[in-house]
Amino acid sequence: MNNIKQFRILIMGRANAGKTTILQRICNSTDQPEVFDGAGNKVYNPVAHHGQHEIEHELVFQSNPGFVFHDSCGFDTATGKQFNEVKSFVVERAASTSIKQRIHAIWFCIPMTDSHRTVTEAEQQFFNECDTGHVPVILVLTKVDTLKLDAIQELEDGGLEMERAEEKIAEKEKEKLEKWLTHIKVMLGKCKFPPRGYVSLKSECFDTCGEFC
Repeated sequence: MNNIKQFRILIMGRANAGKTTILQRICNSTDQPEVFDGAGNKVYNPVAHHGQHEIEHELVFQSNPGFVFHDSCGFDTATGKQFNEVKSFVVERAASTSIKQRIHAIWFCIPMTDSHRTVTEAEQQFFNECDTGHVPVILVLTKVDTLKLDAIQELEDGGLEMERAEEKIAEKEKEKLEKWLTHIKVMLGKCKFPPRGYVSLKSECFDTCGEFC
């Protein structure tokens, strides 16, 4: 670890999964990151293509330059060009013999705002085809706070009383999170290369939902 001057992380996920918010919290910043190409040159128009970063671009926050991030949006199909680009990047960087170029962790984000709250076929394909070797993939459930609204709605439909309302809402919210987490674990557990751990992001802290191994 003493030889690693910068910790390199690939963050993946669908649009509006809250990826930028996660990176800002990790780096204790509200600013946007500086973006550099693979040669170290600053990129001044990094989101010119469909509002998305190129996966090869390096994102660095001045508040915490010890982290280098790569950003990849989700993919609609497992056979598209975007999926193949992500797969090639992951396999190549995970197996790189250069400590400087190797990715050290992958954060795969799934937002709890999506109505189906599950993994897509293409995302399952990622966990079946992308062998990351010793690089851990951590599944991050984002925007977990939205489950509270579902909990309130369900309890109101059942005749929620004001007495112990907050306690009941918290219990129902936790129940819903555990339900969806179990569902996602079962789905991805069937894949060839499942996540190493599961984490939920709520408010301003990470709540560990599973064991890291």
